[in-house]
Amino acid sequence: MSNKTDYAAPEVAERAIFQAKLDTLRVREKAHTREGDAIAAARRRLPMVKVDGGTPLISDNGTVTLLDAFEGRRMLIAYYYMWVDGQLASEQCEGCTFFTTQVRELSHIHSRDATYVTFCQGSYQESVRYRNFMGWKMPWYSVPGASLQTLLAGRRPGMMYLICYLKRGSDVFETYWTTRRGVEAMDNSYRLLDLTVYGRQEDFEESPVGWPQHWGEINHPFRRDGRPISQWRRLEAGHSDDLGADNERR
Repeated sequence: MSNKTDYAAPEVAERAIFQAKLDTLRVREKAHTREGDAIAAARRRLPMVKVDGGTPLISDNGTVTLLDAFEGRRMLIAYYYMWVDGQLASEQCEGCTFFTTQVRELSHIHSRDATYVTFCQGSYQESVRYRNFMGWKMPWYSVPGASLQTLLAGRRPGMMYLICYLKRGSDVFETYWTTRRGVEAMDNSYRLLDLTVYGRQEDFEESPVGWPQHWGEINHPFRRDGRPISQWRRLEAGHSDDLGADNERR
């Protein structure tokens, strides 16, 4: 990797030229925003499908149901976290770690009568210790195998999903789901990096020649030095990543 001072950069221009180019781009940005609003409007008009509100989940309080996960609110947003039982913390899903790390303040979601939760696709006791190591505060549930099959309804387990639900009385309905880059709805880091001159610095981006795009031990967007990037700050703060039974919540 070359020294950062060697990276190519945009041409230098007078303020008026810069502003004119930005004004042209702003027209496209506004059109993109309006199209996003139109897509969201269409999303709100999708039909919904009934799911079993009694589907069992595992929580701090033992076995509960999908209905319980709503915490009395009307809507539920569930992130389905990829997990491998018995695997070291450093080897757990770096993408799920990246996205989940950015979900912090939930009061605004709650103010709209919605609850955000993590549905871990693995055992509760082991995965909740990972949540505690990472310092996450959102509600955390384990989805047993049979429950996972019910809730995913033909979708492949072991992938990241965002699924939205609506509760009407004691009935629960699925109203939307997405996966892969769709879960970037949880992200703000990429959104901010997209505003910078070098962007995300990843291979898929269409960038000018000389822009940084290849970096890291294996050119991985979420890993550095053998583990998910977000874990390093927790280790530096003295938190243990031991997922064994003796790991205490910090």
